[in-house]
Amino acid sequence: MPTPPRTATTDAARALRVGIVGCGNISANHLEAFQALDSVTVAALCDVDGARAAAMAAEYSVEHAVDSVERLLELGLDIVSVCTPHPTHQQVVLAAAAAGVHVLCEKPIAVDVPAAEQMVQACAEAGVKLGVLFQRRFWPAAAELRAQIDSGALGTPVLGQVSVLLHREHEYYSAAGWRGTWAADGGGVLMTQAIHYLDLLQWYLGDVARVQGEVNTYKHGEHIEVEDSATALITFTSGAMATVLASTSADPALGVQIRITGSNGASAELSEFPEGSDGRLTLQASEHKIAARPVHPAGVDANVELSRINGALKDHHRAQITQFVAAVREDLEPAVTGREALKSLRILLAVYESARTGRPVDFAPASNQRTIVPPSVADRLYTTARA
Repeated sequence: MPTPPRTATTDAARALRVGIVGCGNISANHLEAFQALDSVTVAALCDVDGARAAAMAAEYSVEHAVDSVERLLELGLDIVSVCTPHPTHQQVVLAAAAAGVHVLCEKPIAVDVPAAEQMVQACAEAGVKLGVLFQRRFWPAAAELRAQIDSGALGTPVLGQVSVLLHREHEYYSAAGWRGTWAADGGGVLMTQAIHYLDLLQWYLGDVARVQGEVNTYKHGEHIEVEDSATALITFTSGAMATVLASTSADPALGVQIRITGSNGASAELSEFPEGSDGRLTLQASEHKIAARPVHPAGVDANVELSRINGALKDHHRAQITQFVAAVREDLEPAVTGREALKSLRILLAVYESARTGRPVDFAPASNQRTIVPPSVADRLYTTARA
């Protein structure tokens, strides 16, 4: 039976005790964000490489460094922050839930749906919060685009377009043995990079009805097992449609663009260039007028190293972590719950399934769908094209 959550976590007079599991690249963003909060003490770091945990603990003046989650959870924690490789998220989250400890987990929540669903259920049954890091939702421009949708400024969203054209060298994958493998990474560009923008897309357009996709590896085939490029056509339950193009083989990188067009014909575009920079609204088009900002400003270094990308994201990690701590303190919902994080995971896994079978993956019926081209005409055109 899970241990009940520590009731003192809602006591404003006591600092919350945090443990961080995994001391790799992204863990510094979590650690510094928690340490910036007056109401939090980072009490312990954990890594299977005990020496790495100890070195990081010494650098950041953290009291405890351990080499197992079991030892970590013996230290009287309120929150565990999970920064381990993707397939290990499930084990850590389930252990934390059983100990009555709230959990903030790096994306993706897991690498398969059953694991993610088990994590969500375990945390719900234990009465602990489960949040998942999608820090790009905390861009002011991302919130502004969502506000335009909510206000009706774009009408009803009917079309979406996502372009994720990033740059990775072979060394990016070889630097960590788990990267680029199905067993330890769970996927390629979709699982590791594009999931952020699939999250934003579904946040803007709603529940998904159907996914059709293709994946391939054009640049990194000798170095990874997974895809470096993917495309998808997504239909939403509202009847809206969107296309997705993602790759880590672009050179130079073109960054990310997410464009939403509404039923009134208005469009807005959110851009991230270079990777890791703050999202910007680079296009507003409505009422016969277009206001545009350069998507690719001159003189900007397009191919950015991972350390610089992570460093540039620290403010947005801090924003989401601050909200998560408030959710624990005040018994609120995290900004991105485990159930919400399941949505982008389902989408990208459906792309893999569609690519494997050659068929679309259906989630739910879609409303407002009409067959514009009569089936007899479509069949004739297809036959002619094949001939």
